[in-house]
Amino acid sequence: MTPHFGLIIVGDEILSGKRADKHLAKTIELLAARGLALAWAQYVGDDPARLTAMLAQTFATRDIVFCCGGIGATPDDHTRQSAAAALAVPLVDHAQAQALIRERMQDMAREQGRPFEPERADNVQRLQMGVLPAGSRIIANPYNKIPGFSCDGPGGGVVHFVPGFPVMAWPMIEGVLDNTCAQWFHRAPQAEHSVLLYSAMESALTPLMRRIEAEHPGVKVFSLPSVDHPVHGPHIELGVKGAAPLVPPAWQALHAALAQEAGITLGAELTREY
Repeated sequence: MTPHFGLIIVGDEILSGKRADKHLAKTIELLAARGLALAWAQYVGDDPARLTAMLAQTFATRDIVFCCGGIGATPDDHTRQSAAAALAVPLVDHAQAQALIRERMQDMAREQGRPFEPERADNVQRLQMGVLPAGSRIIANPYNKIPGFSCDGPGGGVVHFVPGFPVMAWPMIEGVLDNTCAQWFHRAPQAEHSVLLYSAMESALTPLMRRIEAEHPGVKVFSLPSVDHPVHGPHIELGVKGAAPLVPPAWQALHAALAQEAGITLGAELTREY
């Protein structure tokens, strides 16, 4: 079966509004381009205890999860430490990760026209980004070589840790998907079919929604009301979604029932496949 995909976004700057999150929309886009979907997402601040608890819960699942942010080496970066604590493993020097970090430091020195000084305090501190939970596998970073890392959980799932910077995180997420998840690409195509309803009440539609779901197992009926849409005004988008082969008969049944409802005006129909 295709696994569930999750997303964790770490950082006080997101929760305080200092920076706007861009990872959620982009991760949905990257998954959808491969016929996959995001099952859940969570935000957490730079709180070691809360992050450790969230990761421990995540590692106990069979989900494939991307975690963005907090893998640096400054005092407010806690993701590496929390991942190790959640797995009850030590943090250890990762030789391959630290070799890549040294390469990056040498590149920086060369670009600045100065000699590389490995023992300089800031260079020693940068190597902390290569101190990872025992058993980690690195994730290549095509932007600046400083890697992310992946950890397997006891529940059979895996969490892939990438930086909070979109310019680094997004190609790293793509690399993980293409290198480790291709067997699930476009394996279970999903579809949606919906219609805009005017002068309709959700409470009155509820029995119909329940009946369609009962008669068409595997299909979800959804209702998305809008009160101030700039084009369509107040309306309800009512539709069905699920595995592509299951959607057409459920949609036909829903549409036929709506056509018989008095006082409801049917507007534009919307379709989506992913």
